[in-house]
Amino acid sequence: MKPDGMGTIPLKYVVRTVRYLRNYRGLATASVVITVLSSLSALLAPWPLKIVVDHVLEKHPLPAGIARVFGIFGTDPGTLLAMAIVAATGVALLVNGLHVLSNYANTKLEQFITLDFRSELFLHAQRLSLAFHDRRRSGMLIYMINAQGDAPAGLIMTIPLLGEALLTLVGMIWISLHIDTGLALASLAVVPFLYYSVGYYATRIQTRLQHVRSLESESLSVIHESLSMMRVIVAFGREEHEYRRFRAQTSLAVSERVKITVRQTLFSLVVNMTTALGSAAVLGLGARHVLQGKLTVGQMLVVIAYIAAIYKPLETISYTIGSLQDRFVNLRATFDLLDVRPDIEDAPGARCSLRARGHVSYENVQFSYAGRTDTLCDISFEARPGQVVGIVGQTGAGKSTLVSLLPRFYDAQGGRILLDGVDIRELTLASLRAQVSVVLQEPLLFSGTIAENIRYGRLHATREEVVAAAKSANAHDFIMALPEQYEAMLGERGAAISGGERQRISVARAFLKDAPILILDEPTSSVDSKTEAVILDALDRLMVGRTTFMIAHRLSTLHQADKILVMDHGRLVEQGSPAELLERHGVYRQLHDAQMARARRRSVAKSSVDPDAQVAVPA
Repeated sequence: MKPDGMGTIPLKYVVRTVRYLRNYRGLATASVVITVLSSLSALLAPWPLKIVVDHVLEKHPLPAGIARVFGIFGTDPGTLLAMAIVAATGVALLVNGLHVLSNYANTKLEQFITLDFRSELFLHAQRLSLAFHDRRRSGMLIYMINAQGDAPAGLIMTIPLLGEALLTLVGMIWISLHIDTGLALASLAVVPFLYYSVGYYATRIQTRLQHVRSLESESLSVIHESLSMMRVIVAFGREEHEYRRFRAQTSLAVSERVKITVRQTLFSLVVNMTTALGSAAVLGLGARHVLQGKLTVGQMLVVIAYIAAIYKPLETISYTIGSLQDRFVNLRATFDLLDVRPDIEDAPGARCSLRARGHVSYENVQFSYAGRTDTLCDISFEARPGQVVGIVGQTGAGKSTLVSLLPRFYDAQGGRILLDGVDIRELTLASLRAQVSVVLQEPLLFSGTIAENIRYGRLHATREEVVAAAKSANAHDFIMALPEQYEAMLGERGAAISGGERQRISVARAFLKDAPILILDEPTSSVDSKTEAVILDALDRLMVGRTTFMIAHRLSTLHQADKILVMDHGRLVEQGSPAELLERHGVYRQLHDAQMARARRRSVAKSSVDPDAQVAVPA
């Protein structure tokens, strides 16, 4: 919507925001009731003062209706003064009591709506494809979820503020008009100036706020990236460089934030000065009416109090509308994220797959990343249940991309992939991914305990099942040697244990998931030969009875492969058993001979240093 140039926010966003109230109708109703009562109670505040001035000090007679009520207690000045004091105290207690209730209801409502919205953002961000996350920096998403996730709640909570201000404004103007029409109308002379100020401010602030938010999110991205790359930073001694990078980015954000704050302060100055001039004019006109006998002093005080109170809701409305621009910027950014449709989602009528047999077929599969072409070109092959399929090729040949299409981390852009004769796009994502276990080159662990990380393969696994999985992965012995054993905390990304130990926990996690299809993406490439032997021994057990895809640079790790796929620049150039490929004298034979030659050179070099040393040469 576009309210007369006062900033822009699509009406659909407002409608979507109000929907978050559906789970908290009781709290929302309580907030509305308290708002109405607060507005009504605010109208009572000036009247005890009028009684003191007009009927105690000036000794004017009470109006007939009020005299009948007060006559029960007496109408002498002392009694009236005491009753006015009691009434003033009661009104103050009522106003402040309602304020406490309002804060409780509104704070609870705001926090729960913020929790719901942040949770929705977090879940939605996880459902977006890896291709989306490849394009977006994690720090910006963190900033959006954490710093901008309160936007809907903030917008909703302006409703009680504006509602109370409007109700109070209407009530006070109505009473003021009955007491002195001229003063009431004079007090409203500032409204056009306030309206123009708000409109001028709102139309010029949104673009600047969006720029500042972008700079602040970039600062958070720098922090996130630096902390996640801490080992590299320390290894290269680049702490000062990262500090300067953070300082430069944050200084720019601070500079722009200061400029925004100055504009917001100037806006507040304009609003305050406008209402101050209005108050001075009303005071002068009111004093003149008292001198002319049109008003009593008590009536003038009531009117002045009301008009001063009128300016307070006017200021509240002005400030709230001004601050809404910040909310609108956040709201637009967060809803735009929610409007990003996942690249990969369940097809209409997708069906669940129970435990698959593991028969996988690629038929003329094509895929390209954004900005790149022909990452995979016309790939066709078949893996029968229980087969071990090795995938080899130079770096960048498309090996990891090939296996990433099977659990639909990315979707093939041409051709199709079949699981047990069914196109994987006809299966629900949850049931498809339940059929696949993945052991990556870099073992990714969470900062919890060892048991929690193994149990990530099956969240409701028993302790006995966790231990059994660890034993199968050759991890149990080193875990039991730790002081806290399975309850040992791993630290961020598993930093408390070695790389080989982290990988064995990853293998245990795959054992526990017990999926019929296994993807091994160079699981031993970053460990020493002794640790590699331990991991390969565990993987040999893990591959039994499972359709396995194993990416490897070292051909010696593919000793169990039934079939080898040879990738070259996104194309499947050879496939067959290791013996068949060696006989063809193609790319696989070239890779095999090159690795044999390197192994012999290492053997010769080692022997020249230590004549008794022996170096294994791959078969």
